[in-house]
Amino acid sequence: MKIRVGVLFGGMSVEHEVSVISGLQAYHAIPRDKYEPVPIYITKEGKWYTGEAVGSIDEYKDLPGLLRKSTNVTLFTNESGAHQLIATRKSWFKNPVVDEIHVAFPVTHGTFGEDGALQGLLEFQKVPYVGCDVLSSALGMDKVVMKAVVRSAGLPVVDFVTFYNHQWSEDPGSCIAKAEAQLKYPVIVKPANLGSSVGIEIAEDTEELTSALGNAFGFADKVIIERVVQNLKEVNCSVIGDHESAEVSVCEEVLKTSEILSYQDKYLNQASKGMSGTSRIIPANISPEMTEEVQALAKQTFLELGCNGVSRIDFLIDQDEGKVYVNEINTIPGSLAFYLWEPKGKSFEQMTGQLIQLALKRHRTKSQLTFSYDTNLLALQGKGGGSKKLGR
Repeated sequence: MKIRVGVLFGGMSVEHEVSVISGLQAYHAIPRDKYEPVPIYITKEGKWYTGEAVGSIDEYKDLPGLLRKSTNVTLFTNESGAHQLIATRKSWFKNPVVDEIHVAFPVTHGTFGEDGALQGLLEFQKVPYVGCDVLSSALGMDKVVMKAVVRSAGLPVVDFVTFYNHQWSEDPGSCIAKAEAQLKYPVIVKPANLGSSVGIEIAEDTEELTSALGNAFGFADKVIIERVVQNLKEVNCSVIGDHESAEVSVCEEVLKTSEILSYQDKYLNQASKGMSGTSRIIPANISPEMTEEVQALAKQTFLELGCNGVSRIDFLIDQDEGKVYVNEINTIPGSLAFYLWEPKGKSFEQMTGQLIQLALKRHRTKSQLTFSYDTNLLALQGKGGGSKKLGR
């Protein structure tokens, strides 16, 4: 029997459409000789749908029509451990079990999909799943915490300050003063927990910083302000594996149309291709020594954050000083960064197969751990097996 893989995409995120593209790319790349992929579309409201139409990109041009052709389901793990997709609309004449999966393959960018929330749901249902676990997903999603962790490990990051929305709302003047005391203009303002360049702006002065912060707080409760690296080159590198074995891809140099790589640069120029349609130079136009440094930093970042599966780590290169900085990590990168592995001889099909095997390996390891005891301490109360007083 082939392994049934539930490919999850869409989700409650501003990166919803990007996730649909990446998810369908992964769905079609899963090798059919060993696996049977099951497409599962998550709407912007968080409802799950499956069915043949869900696996076709053309159907998403008419979303209401797609949903009418599909079945609204919920995930349920029964007493025998089967992970079932159950129809939410009950019928006396139909089996409520629509499908069954053996492993989940989240390709959900952004909030509720890449930040550990979906991974927590899958953990609770004991479903093996591809990619980072709850902790590493959450670390990777929060730019502030991620930078704090990698900086504590001795990896280079640019100077930054951060604020919560309540601090900005209560005293914007103090926030501006603190940022201007620690950083020189120009600075770049980002929501702390979003990707795909959503909500990002460069500020050259106080007026622009005020405007950029107001915009960023529309997307997240926490923002990060960073020093802008002048004479910048942006380079990305992917890592695949786990804490026992991890390999690095070739490096890419992403081309942009303005000072920062925008959402349009990444996705709108060739919308149906997602991140794989972005203009880039592969391999990046950097020296062999710089390439080795970037690849070493990518691998170390992946390991320090406890990642699993495939991630893409983005770097800033200060060409004046010849310094490399870790910028951010994408634990579910656009198009799963498959285009960075093809030059190394690893096809997208081989890559998805490897990711599924990594998920099953981790699940086997966790299945051997003890999470609870059979002993019922409460049943021992008053029978000589424990104290009559409740306590720890």
